[in-house]
Amino acid sequence: MEYRTRGTCSQMIHFDLTDGKVRNVRFEGGCNGNLKGIGALVEGMDAHECIERLEGIACGFKKTSCPDQLAKALKVALHE
Repeated sequence: MEYRTRGTCSQMIHFDLTDGKVRNVRFEGGCNGNLKGIGALVEGMDAHECIERLEGIACGFKKTSCPDQLAKALKVALHE
């Protein structure tokens, strides 16, 4: 799946959702090392758990963050 982010330094998130598990998360743009770390940490995680852990995280004065955008992307993917 591809998800265009809003309100973050990253512009796009690519990931797979297989049997409810998050796989192959890749961000375009943003803080390269941190976003690779997020991808590694959520690899194989249940999508619902991932959403629960990441949703609502803010970045500085922004109301969202790359992890929050990943949670939003997963919600969209689960409803498709």
